[in-house]
Amino acid sequence: MSAPTLTAPPTSAPVAPLRIGPHVSATPVVLAPMAGITNAAYRQLCREHGEGFYVSEMITSRALVERTPETMRLIGFGPDERPRSLQLYGVDPVTVAKAVEMIVAEDLADHVDLNFGCPVPKVTRKGGGSALPWKADLFRQIVHGAVREAAKGGVPLTVKMRKGIDDDHLTYLQAGRTAEQEGAAAVALHGRTASQHYSGHADWEAIARLKETVTTIPVLGNGDVWSAEDALEMVRRTGCDGVVVGRGCLGRPWLFTDLEAGFAGRDERVRPGLRHVTAVMRRHAELLVEFYEDELRGCRDIRKHVSWYLKGYAVGGDMRARLALVDTLAALDELIADLDLDQPYPGEAAEGSRGRAGSPQSRVALPEGWLDSQELTGVAAEMVRQAELSVSGG
Repeated sequence: MSAPTLTAPPTSAPVAPLRIGPHVSATPVVLAPMAGITNAAYRQLCREHGEGFYVSEMITSRALVERTPETMRLIGFGPDERPRSLQLYGVDPVTVAKAVEMIVAEDLADHVDLNFGCPVPKVTRKGGGSALPWKADLFRQIVHGAVREAAKGGVPLTVKMRKGIDDDHLTYLQAGRTAEQEGAAAVALHGRTASQHYSGHADWEAIARLKETVTTIPVLGNGDVWSAEDALEMVRRTGCDGVVVGRGCLGRPWLFTDLEAGFAGRDERVRPGLRHVTAVMRRHAELLVEFYEDELRGCRDIRKHVSWYLKGYAVGGDMRARLALVDTLAALDELIADLDLDQPYPGEAAEGSRGRAGSPQSRVALPEGWLDSQELTGVAAEMVRQAELSVSGG
């Protein structure tokens, strides 16, 4: 790869390393789990650019216990991937505990993160993800059982959550205290509610309030971290112990290079020309082919990343469309060779938000009667018992 251009914003003081159980990263950064994105290929690519904790796609606890083929493929880690961070989803305390027991017994991961932040309807309508902490007793049971099983193997367990279901049903302070009491190694807060999806602005003040409330374990902030400067500002404003980066790294894994430098107090930043960008995109495609052990499937996967990689660069619509139909690495190479690779970094046009924000939801999809009480009773209880049987995917 050609060397990218570096620029120098104001230097800041170094930030302390992040410790999650026995695992320490000098750069206090976590790659957020993203469905269809943070597979082993993308995690490797990001790790090649900087230090941090790189978390798997969300794994459904029942699918793991039942060893569905796709799930067993998704939980694979690279031979040099350490620590191996796996995110687990579930709504039934027994099933989640069994999944963690399996992870420990079979040495499948070094760190387990529990998902209580997913806002998508197919999850929340079953009482999962960002809907679940509203049921305070159920949330405590899941965290308690998972921590208990993880502790048997010395595996730290963390919790990722949102502010709540909507502004009238906030849960993050209560859930944060519960996670701390039950022995979680860290808590991460996305400063949005489920009803916001990814729209609007993340509430960093909520992260600050959680940090004031949870005092004995690390508190991580998530939401609207598009640059190293954003990450440093979040830490400065909230006092959080590190940041979780999701959509900000789409099409630019070199953000982790910037974050590593920024948190170390160094002033260099990656500002790549198109030659560097396409070299990284090509590397990503190669890793996907290796991950799937199928060239066509790997190339189909890289297609969704093309627009993110090329954001801000002068690449015409026809070429973008052709790149989004690539089916072999050779075809990708031919198309890249036709680009004006001497284009410099385009500045602000390549920065800022990326990925789908979605629209605010006037009403979050929830089980019948879910908001009537913070206790799990009636129809809601039965739906939770059936939920993991009907949530598809790994």
